[in-house]
Amino acid sequence: MIALLNATSSSPLGGTQGSGQLQRSVCVLGFIPVIYYSALLCMGVPVNILTAVVLSRLAARTQKSSYFYLLALTGSDILTQLFIVFVGFLLETAVFHREVPELLLHTISVLEFAANHASIWSAVSLTVDRYLALCHPLHHRQFSYPERTQKVIALVFVLALASGVPFYWWSDVWRVTHPPTAMDKALIWTHCTIIYFLPCSIFLVLNSIIIYRLKIRHRKQCRGQCQQPAPRRCGKTTAILLALTTAFSILWAPRTFVIIYHLCVSTVNRNWLVHLAYDLANMLAMLNTAVNFFLYCFVSKRFRSGVRDVLLLRGVALPAPHHPLTLKPLPNSLHSSCDGKSLSAPDVTPSHF
Repeated sequence: MIALLNATSSSPLGGTQGSGQLQRSVCVLGFIPVIYYSALLCMGVPVNILTAVVLSRLAARTQKSSYFYLLALTGSDILTQLFIVFVGFLLETAVFHREVPELLLHTISVLEFAANHASIWSAVSLTVDRYLALCHPLHHRQFSYPERTQKVIALVFVLALASGVPFYWWSDVWRVTHPPTAMDKALIWTHCTIIYFLPCSIFLVLNSIIIYRLKIRHRKQCRGQCQQPAPRRCGKTTAILLALTTAFSILWAPRTFVIIYHLCVSTVNRNWLVHLAYDLANMLAMLNTAVNFFLYCFVSKRFRSGVRDVLLLRGVALPAPHHPLTLKPLPNSLHSSCDGKSLSAPDVTPSHF
């Protein structure tokens, strides 16, 4: 990614040489990617750790499934930054120029794809959870309790790791000089389907249903309560979901289309413009791992309050253990009956404090 990454065999007249010396073109961006990824790592990892601490406090306090899914998304974003940005871009490419054992390269490739898949499909799980909460609340109450939510998250991470295994055979598009093979084409289309086409289809369908249901609910409330239309309000979690999915769809679109262009039209190693576009698209896609904190702060007042508490080293007030029954003390008036024997039965109520 710094230099000598793109190989082109060209003649002085612009044609390709059949058996001439292979001329490698330097990366047009120079050291800009190194500076960018270093800044992204220095900003993104601390911000995501802070986000994880705040979300873990909110999840422990409220026991809401949405906070568990956001926590899983944040954890997978941290893994993505460590495996892809730090190990993949900075260490392998910038420091060692990919002169490391092949086994290590392919193993790290599996971990990179697994972390990427876990991040994206954690957002898909959040989308499904919000769809159930707004459109099928009875089913949501039945299935989205903390224990089952944690099992779903564990299943997402296991499947993400399993889906990363075939990418052990992923080719280095910057260095491989031959056209994509049948396996390369299968892996690229599988990759684009897993990380973009299928998630975006789910986002589009479920978010459209959610927005439609919210509009219907808003109209019914206006007809029943007021003559003038009331301001439209969206739940904070739903607003965060829409912001997350919109940011993902925008930031990952260039990389998806560039990799398909590399596959179908002109490969990275034959066209320096495709090489440049691929570098820029990767930089834009990795930005998605560091923007969620700012989206949460912009949308949620509770999250901003949680960030303030963590930065000021304030403790979190956890709910007290739930006791099923608590005896309330009898009022004094009940002790003063005429004959001293007509005492009412004690009031037995569940305690929520």
